[in-house]
Amino acid sequence: QVQLVESGGGLVQAGGSLRLSCAASGRTFSSYAMGWFRQAPGKERELVAAISWSGGSTYYAGSMKGRFTISRDNAKNTVYLQMNSLKPEDTAVYYCAAAQVPDITMEYNYWGQGTQVTVSS
Repeated sequence: QVQLVESGGGLVQAGGSLRLSCAASGRTFSSYAMGWFRQAPGKERELVAAISWSGGSTYYAGSMKGRFTISRDNAKNTVYLQMNSLKPEDTAVYYCAAAQVPDITMEYNYWGQGTQVTVSS
């Protein structure tokens, strides 16, 4: 069992930056691929970025490329999402997720409770 706790959300002006963190419990964190998802009101949840167990491979959804960076520190059982050049359309609840596989995947087994990110224009 893996428990995930996100932090770092908040209110920011357009063009600003935020760094989300996701702290994971359990000794198996370093063997899991991790992902960040988001869900805006009235929209489906979408994968924002993902990272392999070692951090050697990453994936970004199209609109996030060049603005967001996913990283992980396996010694701290933590995954991060650095978000730069934020836009009002980035407003959503952001969720951290863990997959019981080492490589990037679209299917995840464990979820955090989410953290709200609001970007004002």
